[in-house]
Amino acid sequence: MSECTESERFAACLRSLKERSGLSYAALAAKAGTSGSSVHRYCLGGSVPQDYGTVHRLAVACGATPEELRTLHRLWALADAAREPEPTPPAAEPENVGPESRPAEPEPLAPVPEPKAARQAPQAARPASESSRPEQEGERDPEPDVEPEAGRPGAGTGASEAPHETVNASVAASGTGAVRSGRRRGRVALAVGLVVLFLGGMAWTLPSLGSAEDGDGPDKGAAAPGKKDSRTLFTPACREVVAMGQHDTCVREVQRLLEDKGAVIGVDGDFGPQTLRRVTAFQVIAGIEPPNGVVGDTTKRALYTSDARMNTWTPDKVRKRIREVFTEEPDRAVAIADCQSFLDPLHILPNTNGTRNWGLFQISDARLRELKGTPRQALDPEWNIRAAKRLWSEDRDFHDWPHCDRAFSPSPSPSR
Repeated sequence: MSECTESERFAACLRSLKERSGLSYAALAAKAGTSGSSVHRYCLGGSVPQDYGTVHRLAVACGATPEELRTLHRLWALADAAREPEPTPPAAEPENVGPESRPAEPEPLAPVPEPKAARQAPQAARPASESSRPEQEGERDPEPDVEPEAGRPGAGTGASEAPHETVNASVAASGTGAVRSGRRRGRVALAVGLVVLFLGGMAWTLPSLGSAEDGDGPDKGAAAPGKKDSRTLFTPACREVVAMGQHDTCVREVQRLLEDKGAVIGVDGDFGPQTLRRVTAFQVIAGIEPPNGVVGDTTKRALYTSDARMNTWTPDKVRKRIREVFTEEPDRAVAIADCQSFLDPLHILPNTNGTRNWGLFQISDARLRELKGTPRQALDPEWNIRAAKRLWSEDRDFHDWPHCDRAFSPSPSPSR
């Protein structure tokens, strides 16, 4: 679909939520933490928010149901994927270009004079008797077509070159041999260079052809030019964007590919919260920016070609490691991690303000910045547990997890 159509569908859905809520643009903007003019543009289709967090806050302020939130997320993802970059304005042509304003053309370089030995070579072919006798009028050899040397007596005046005609024949002959030898060496070097270039080109081309034919290139399984792509996510049966709220074979393909990469996920064809979390985790591990949980073209290619793996720790290993790190209160720490993430190292939870919590102890974006960590590190169970211990050590309590701390009891923590 076109960008206009996707933007209009998204705007219509957001506008209906706004009208149903009875809130003005200013009141809705105040609740969502944005400006009234921005909300007005979003509802009329003038622009699409860059971040889904803004959309989520607006929908929650309007009282949207979970089903409406899923629909709005899908429409925003389609509109965001259809967004085209702004065209770069052409470079301005210089004005008043005339003969005066044109840059002056560089003057031609003067021809380089030939070496004396080369210039004197024709004289060496004469017999010694001829070189020793004065030349007769009209028998002088034609002058070489070069500029006279600067500072030479008689330069440019047509003066006789008699001093040069008396050069010893052996010296001239040796100069001629040196010139010819240099030319031969130059031809040999040129031929060798051409052979090296040819062989180097063959060595470069053959491995490239072999890797392309074997399907080991950067986009394994991609269709050859002129042929249809047989990969399910790139067939016409699937939309340009696979997002939350869908239920079809394309979602099943996404889940199957995630499972092949080691993710613990049910392959049921339903793009729900669990699939959203796994897609976001895969994007973080594979280095796809931004990790928004939407399966667009970049994520589709990575699902087929990336070597990223989503294997992680089992709950038993997580419990054991938490007890080893939190030696002071091991049971309490395990219960809080269980409450926060069900002991799932790849658990990701979006917040209503657009931020997210990451990993076992659900470390927030703000805390992640304080700890100088990244989402990729937060999904590493070892790093996440040690980061939680650092937060605990500030006041030697679990004040960062008040809800789960209140729910703690000495009995075993509830299972997922």
